[in-house]
Amino acid sequence: MKPSDKALVPFVSVDNMMRLVHHIGVEQMITQIAAQIESDFKRWESFDKTPRIPAHSPHGVIELMPTSDGEAYGFKYVNGHPKNTSEGLQTVTAFGLLADVYTGYPTLLTEMTMLTALRTAATSALVGKYLAPKNASTMAMIGNGAQSEFQCLAFKAMCGIDTVRLYDVDQNATAKCAANLQNKGLTVVACKTPENAIEGAQIITTCTADKKYATILTDNMVGPGVHINAIGGDCPGKTELHRDILLRSEIFVEYPEQTRVEGEIQALDADHPVTEMWQVMTGQAKGRNDDRQITLFDSVGFAIEDFSALRYIKNAIESTDYFEPLDMLADPDDPRDLFGMLMRAQ
Repeated sequence: MKPSDKALVPFVSVDNMMRLVHHIGVEQMITQIAAQIESDFKRWESFDKTPRIPAHSPHGVIELMPTSDGEAYGFKYVNGHPKNTSEGLQTVTAFGLLADVYTGYPTLLTEMTMLTALRTAATSALVGKYLAPKNASTMAMIGNGAQSEFQCLAFKAMCGIDTVRLYDVDQNATAKCAANLQNKGLTVVACKTPENAIEGAQIITTCTADKKYATILTDNMVGPGVHINAIGGDCPGKTELHRDILLRSEIFVEYPEQTRVEGEIQALDADHPVTEMWQVMTGQAKGRNDDRQITLFDSVGFAIEDFSALRYIKNAIESTDYFEPLDMLADPDDPRDLFGMLMRAQ
């Protein structure tokens, strides 16, 4: 028995995701995903929200990130295993699913390792549009792993930066990032210290992988007027910034209930004031309001951003060949006769 069309779920493999990205263009796709995220953040209150569900081990963390707007339901499975790089494996892998709330049927299954890098960059640059200093031209990219090129291109496309200053404890990672950014319209400067990397930078992005309380930026490294895009700290026991930087900054977050457990602000008192980005995007709260203000986006990633990315992909693959129909739903002629369907398959 062949499955009917309604039982076939569009599946976007890694190969098809890469084909789609090349078809649209990296910077264009990041910008379009950012527009979807912004649209969904502006209707933040219509979503079911919960902190992601983690399973921690000595080796890393595996997480589920679910949300729904009442019409569609989405979730992402994602891991974070910093030790993987030493074994030739990705630190982060992911896949995601979108479903119709009315029927419960899945409407999309897709890889999200590549897509998470795109949506993380899109979120960072989207927030940068609201918080970064006007006419910012230079970004320090501290941590030159798998996310770094996406971050640099996102801030180029959406915030107008023309120079990136790269630093990583692994000089091979910096060389990799610099090579990948050749001929991408950016001036790329490889730096040997984090202090050197932040020279002249109006935007500082930190994206390191080690699961530990780290001090990537010390207090004396951060001058007035900069925007810090802190995206590496994303689970309990993992931070990148000295606590005193937080005390000098205006802090912006996605979902406080999750960020207080996983973000940089886990180092602060539970009632330390923060501003939610959806409120800035809807005009209910202020973003940057002072040229000397230090703004800090304490980003840990939130399920609504993945929901936005899933919706974007679902629309983007329509009338294309960038997916495969996947037979993953039983579809008996009589919905009550699942056993009969099994027997007729002999």
